[in-house]
Amino acid sequence: MVESEMVVPDLETHITEDVEINDFTEPTYECDKDEGTGESMLGKVFDTPDDAYNYYNDYSFLRGFGIRKNDTIKNPATNEAYRKMYVCSKEGFKRLEKNDSVGSEKKRRRDVRTGCQAMLRITRQKDGKWMVDSFNDTHNHDLIMTPTKVMKHRSHSKFHRSIECKSLMVKLNQAGLRPCQIKKAVNAMKPTNEADVTSKQCADVLSEQRKQHRGREFCGLIKHFQNKALLDNDQYFIVDLCSDGYPRNIFWADGRSKDAYTKFGDVVVFDVTYMTNKFKFPFATFVGVNHHGQSILFGGALLENEKEETFEWLFEHFLKCMFSKYPNSIITDQDKAISNAIKKVFPNSRHRFCTWHIKKHELEHLRTYVTSYIDFQESYRKWVKSDTIEEFEATWDVIRGKYKVENTSWLSDMYTQRTHWVTVFLKDTFWAGMTTSGRSESIHAFFDGFVNSRTMLNEFVIQYDKAVESRRASEEDEDFKTMNSRPVLSSVHPIEARAGECYTRKVFDTFQKEWKEATSNLTHETLTKSADESKYRVGQLNIDKKYWRIVTFRSWNQVIVTCSCAKFETDGILCKHTLYVMKKRHVETLPNHYILPRWTLNSRYKVGNRSIGLGEMNNENGVSAFTIWCVRSNFTKLIEQARDSPSEIQKINTLLLSLLNDQAIRKQPIALQNASQVSSTVISQVDMMPQISVRDPLGPINTKGRPGVASRIKSSLEAPKKRTCSYCQRLGHYTCWVLICGLGFLYTQGGESLELNGKPIYIISMLKARVKLPR
Repeated sequence: MVESEMVVPDLETHITEDVEINDFTEPTYECDKDEGTGESMLGKVFDTPDDAYNYYNDYSFLRGFGIRKNDTIKNPATNEAYRKMYVCSKEGFKRLEKNDSVGSEKKRRRDVRTGCQAMLRITRQKDGKWMVDSFNDTHNHDLIMTPTKVMKHRSHSKFHRSIECKSLMVKLNQAGLRPCQIKKAVNAMKPTNEADVTSKQCADVLSEQRKQHRGREFCGLIKHFQNKALLDNDQYFIVDLCSDGYPRNIFWADGRSKDAYTKFGDVVVFDVTYMTNKFKFPFATFVGVNHHGQSILFGGALLENEKEETFEWLFEHFLKCMFSKYPNSIITDQDKAISNAIKKVFPNSRHRFCTWHIKKHELEHLRTYVTSYIDFQESYRKWVKSDTIEEFEATWDVIRGKYKVENTSWLSDMYTQRTHWVTVFLKDTFWAGMTTSGRSESIHAFFDGFVNSRTMLNEFVIQYDKAVESRRASEEDEDFKTMNSRPVLSSVHPIEARAGECYTRKVFDTFQKEWKEATSNLTHETLTKSADESKYRVGQLNIDKKYWRIVTFRSWNQVIVTCSCAKFETDGILCKHTLYVMKKRHVETLPNHYILPRWTLNSRYKVGNRSIGLGEMNNENGVSAFTIWCVRSNFTKLIEQARDSPSEIQKINTLLLSLLNDQAIRKQPIALQNASQVSSTVISQVDMMPQISVRDPLGPINTKGRPGVASRIKSSLEAPKKRTCSYCQRLGHYTCWVLICGLGFLYTQGGESLELNGKPIYIISMLKARVKLPR
């Protein structure tokens, strides 16, 4: 603040405190009456209106009131302001809307304004300065003299509107903190003489920041991925646009996700969640499990709808992104559109339904069978857990006839789809220990604290990157713990020692649990024995032998051991039954073919490291996309390592020129033959490319009716249902009440007699009361 005529007088203050603790009196400030009077205020000159506002605001703080900006009068000829007025915050009265009548039921806020006349007016002079030409210091309300309360006036609560505080709030919000959490963090770092920031103020600042991107969210999303592509040459990003420029589907994956897929893409969990963004795009994730058993993200997508053609588009681009490498197995929810899309795009992948969803369906659709047949539940569990396909089919014939299962029932439909969920049909496929979509659910749970139904698209992709970075940080922590420690062995057997050397920390813990069981709690029976092959029945002595497992041991060119529990085939880790037989047959070490590379530390991410599997990835049709990607990555790594040496760069350039010359000679006959065709094709494609302006979606899209919070996809069987009585299963009431009017049988409200163990309940004493039945 700069003044031209006079210096601002120091307003002397006297602090008075009451020493009585019980009075809880806060310190107050009392201003001298001779300072800051109307005579001393009139005629003050300021360089800018802001200086005048700040001076009057400081004055009002000491006097115990707040101010606000009121009228600004402009010159009609130049449209420049020449007069401004600052008034007390209680000036005027609340403006009533036309619909706000005296008898209106609409609740109104408490009135704050009292029609106070206190004001300060400044007028622009010929020299450009601003002078106080009118001042009124008369208030019609009580003044607050407690500093901690005065600073709660909006004009004095300025800290949350400062650039430093706003930028801090925005950064904390980008880190995933909510307004209530941002408030605590800011208040812990603010100066002591500033008023505390409230959650409402934090929300207002964030809302103001979001308005800057309103209408440009999708452009911000594209710019985000363009900036990432400058740092990551392997970034994959595809957008499906309508003809008018509105987005329909978006899929993206970065280079490290693609690298992880080459190592851990044998099992993929696909799941969809809802209400994670303002436009209600369903959010889909491709999730896998790494060498530590942790969830990792292969890619993410925002979809227009949940139709079959949408999933086909997504799966096709996922396959294109991942070098046309199909996942061996994929786990999804029981959704018809997803299943049909998988059949078309991933025909060779084994599809499994989420076990958690199947159990949810059981609770609803099997209720009538459980209540009608006492032994149904046991028969059903025995059927689902059959050890062989023959046993499964035989048990189904019994269940269908004994419990009168109709062909149109849910149970019959699940039998038709038995290859997608029954364990005995899935034993021959590797699932990496996953049977449910819980991997995706844990990923989605991470987003719950960051995104909601109002999250903007450009913010959403930033939070996605934070989820990925969080997962990768956890992976690096586990890498360090494995490399920086040695396993504690429970025995001196070389099999356990070999596993401890190869497996990562978490995977070895799983193996060691099986090993301890194998060396302490198991026994066996020999079924057949020959020079090349032997069969054993292995189990615990205190368990019925029908639950024991059959282990086959073969010792031809190499040791081959198989178990009927199929743990190695499904989880990739030898079971206790197999380890028991190997120990009994004096196998000296763990065979290499029983150590999957995906469970070892060699699968960890290494910057710039690409292994080219020519024999595995290439085919008769040419070089695979994966091989080209690896060679390109190696070339980029070579340039980065040699960039500090001009001689090395020259050597690389000479070698490249020689290789390019060789390729030009090799390609010359083919190039001359197809030059004209290729040229015309390229030109026509460029000429026909339409010019499209990218726009934000028109509004929230229609989904299958999901809840208004970030949550996993729900099947139709999980939709909210009408509550029924816990006793009679009827609608209209939740619990049966019984009216006992005298001696006789008990009856429910529905007129049915109550039974206990199949016999009616008889009253042997006279009562007249309403009794609530226990559940």
